Amino acid sequence: MKKVLIFYASYGGGHLNAAKSIYECMQKMDKSLDIELIDCMKYVNKTIEKVTTAAYREAAKKAPWVWGKIYNDSQKGPLAHLSSRSNKIMAIKLLKLLREKQPDLIISTHPFGSQMCNYLKRKGKIHSKIATIMTDFAPHDQWLVGHEFTDYFFVAHYKMKQYLIEKNISEKKVFVTGIPISSRFLINYNKKEILEEFHLSESKKTVLFFGGGEFGLGKNKTVEIFKSFVENFDTLQIIAIAGKNPKMKSAFEQIVKDNNKSDTVKILEYTNKVPELMAISDLVVTKPGGLTTSESLASNLPMIVINPIPGQEEENAEFLESNGIAIWIKKDDNPTAILKDLFAHPFKLAEMKESTTLLAQKHATENICKILLK
Repeated sequence: MKKVLIFYASYGGGHLNAAKSIYECMQKMDKSLDIELIDCMKYVNKTIEKVTTAAYREAAKKAPWVWGKIYNDSQKGPLAHLSSRSNKIMAIKLLKLLREKQPDLIISTHPFGSQMCNYLKRKGKIHSKIATIMTDFAPHDQWLVGHEFTDYFFVAHYKMKQYLIEKNISEKKVFVTGIPISSRFLINYNKKEILEEFHLSESKKTVLFFGGGEFGLGKNKTVEIFKSFVENFDTLQIIAIAGKNPKMKSAFEQIVKDNNKSDTVKILEYTNKVPELMAISDLVVTKPGGLTTSESLASNLPMIVINPIPGQEEENAEFLESNGIAIWIKKDDNPTAILKDLFAHPFKLAEMKESTTLLAQKHATENICKILLK
């Protein structure tokens, strides 16, 4: 029986969800596999994991520019060296787990997991195959630390592959598969039934609005954009997801009440039906996290990008906008003017939708697993 360990880290939900998708797919493909899903940072040091994840959330929420600086500085210089050095120290703790489990294959959806395992492999402490799944649309050099000892890199698009090749990584190691997503996004849903479930019309375009965000970032701008949709576009219907953000939900509900739009605007606190809702939508408004972006692309949805966290999400936003898939509404932009221009020219939305087909990787999860289990 082959032993597989899948490492993730709790810095944003995308790393965990990507790891879960791989876990579920591998289980289906080969029932003889012994697979475990492990938060590598929590295993190495619960206190460090708790402090660093809390710091990440606070920085992303209250001082995003700080996170942006950390992200950029960690590419090179003293901070990059410190990060690599600390991961070497923590790798010693991880070695205990790896000696106990004796994995044939280690898959990591976060750079910390890859770095620690690459270090241990370089020292001759482990001999497992190592696979790194990059969960954003822009490369960051922290993913590449110790790359000589990584056997597989999975990236979102060809420009990322080219970047890795320029960093002296063998082309044979790099696979353009896309970011792994749940198999639920491959299902052909009955759109009429879903629209009826949410009391929505078949004759109106549907906007899926992710307003809560993991960190409640940019609340005022989010509310401004939501208000613009509700007040100015009677031909649209909206499903707004406030997430774990009661203040955002309350603000949304007040706007709906003030405009008497309860028939065409539905506010949800939480939903586990994102694949179904994307299937009935014509446009998605969201932060450009790697996973949400991949899910939107798989659903062939044009995007309005809001409130990206400086660093990887801003790089994602730039990539999506440059490829004609998204419109990025920035802090000082007038959302009403931008949205009116978009809906005044229906061909724009159609062109954006067409562009999603060039980057959508609906079978990313399955293709990654096939390559690794081959």
